[in-house]
Amino acid sequence: MRAPRRLFCTALLGLAAAATLPGAAGAAEPVPGNQYVLLASPQPTDTGKKVEVIEFFAYYCPHCAAFEPLLADWVRKQGDNIVFKRVHVAAGAAALAQQRLFYTLDAMGLLEQYHARVFKAMHVERLRLGSDEQVFDWVGQAGIDRAKFIDTYRSFGIQARLRRAGAMMDAYDVQYWPLVVVDGRFVTSPSQAGKSLPGSNETQQQQASLDVMDYLVARAKAEKDKR
Repeated sequence: MRAPRRLFCTALLGLAAAATLPGAAGAAEPVPGNQYVLLASPQPTDTGKKVEVIEFFAYYCPHCAAFEPLLADWVRKQGDNIVFKRVHVAAGAAALAQQRLFYTLDAMGLLEQYHARVFKAMHVERLRLGSDEQVFDWVGQAGIDRAKFIDTYRSFGIQARLRRAGAMMDAYDVQYWPLVVVDGRFVTSPSQAGKSLPGSNETQQQQASLDVMDYLVARAKAEKDKR
């Protein structure tokens, strides 16, 4: 049985580090162990010449909600350089309905249309979405076919996706979120990248992580192109 996962989002950190970030005056390359870390057991990717980028997140997490608009814009700008994937973390019984909501929207081809709306429902409209019925009520109000959604939500396929999410958390050693993995090897996050920005605010840490992700994608892409 998997050990219970700690239920928290990334804490905002303001720790000093020696290196600076891309785009800053006198910038140096991001340093492993500071702005990003190397995954102890690199994971295989199946994205060919494109770079795999995975975000681990949770709908209930306010830092994930705050990161989402910047991340979505970054993904659009990357275009064909990357294959972007999201994994809603297994975060205990309190977040299970939200996790099922995510994978059901994905299975129904509705994720891109409704992903940001779920964050808005939870963090702006203050809906809990903490139970199946609360999710079903929101789905109906959002204009999604309630009966079809419920059938998918309760299907074996969604249960398999939940198991897969848990297995990926173990494989990538996910202990907090939001967290981004690039090319199955490099791990960063707003709090990780923000270690080089003492006294920084959340927005600055988020932008720092995107700068690090730019660097990591470019590095991974260059390596792929040489093969």
